[in-house]
Amino acid sequence: MSKPFLTYDQQLDKLQNEKKLQIHDRAAAKEILKNIGYFSLIGGYKTPFINPMTRIYQNNTSFEDIYALYQFDLSLRELVFKYLCEIECKIRQLVSYHFCSLHGEQQTAYLTPGNYNHTKKNAADITRLVQILSYQANKNTEHNYVVHQRKVYHNVPLWVLTNTLTYGQISRFYALLPFQLQSGISKDFPGVNEKNLERYLKILTLFRNVCAHNERLYSFRTQIDFPDTILHQKLNIPKKGNQYLSGKRDLFGLVIAFRYLLPKQDFLEFKHALISIINKYIKNSGQISESSLLDIMGFPANWKDITRYRI
Repeated sequence: MSKPFLTYDQQLDKLQNEKKLQIHDRAAAKEILKNIGYFSLIGGYKTPFINPMTRIYQNNTSFEDIYALYQFDLSLRELVFKYLCEIECKIRQLVSYHFCSLHGEQQTAYLTPGNYNHTKKNAADITRLVQILSYQANKNTEHNYVVHQRKVYHNVPLWVLTNTLTYGQISRFYALLPFQLQSGISKDFPGVNEKNLERYLKILTLFRNVCAHNERLYSFRTQIDFPDTILHQKLNIPKKGNQYLSGKRDLFGLVIAFRYLLPKQDFLEFKHALISIINKYIKNSGQISESSLLDIMGFPANWKDITRYRI
């Protein structure tokens, strides 16, 4: 049976009476449900507080405890999204710079399939990409700067067009470039080769979507592994067989990626802000310990040592 529709009051009654969740301010809780929704708030953040067998809340967990975890995750999403956008901006610039340095500024260059890594495996993806680029260059009316280039110069250079592309599309653009161009771009990220950069961009797109769509981030797991790095080894992250147990499909994997993809000072600022967000939550949380939180996030206990080692 599908779950029945419940009013806000019925939702609170169910939480309080059936699930044994403490609700200290019913009016405030009702307003929070109106703003966020039961599924996004309770469905998204109940797991650390609930007995998985009985589905009953433990240790006098309150509605406020769940909301505090949601607010922690919101701060986390805002921080991560900021630096994802910084990397996206740099990739857009590097892709357009290296492509145009080889092929010139005419839009016919990026609309020519032969200028990509045109293998049988890539053929369908290149066709789809060129269709997207052609639409943006020739039909897009949502971006005034594109319309201006089209009307005045009858040409939309790639360094203009890339600003219309999504994170996923710019990631796909890079993935379909010939090795020569990928190699030139990856050189701007010390310690990252062209194939690992392709993998990073694909996974960063997933994290970007989590942040943009207001989904749960702190416990997010991907279906794609982050590359193994010297930092996994230096931090002595435990393995199961040949697989590292942290920093592969979790948020800590993204932190390692940031260490490689962000300028040194920017990463230090990111790390400082991340520590502050975690400390603030732990200080005010009576339900989740720091070690438990780090474990859920995929962080090793010594994660702060990430800046001790060269990459």
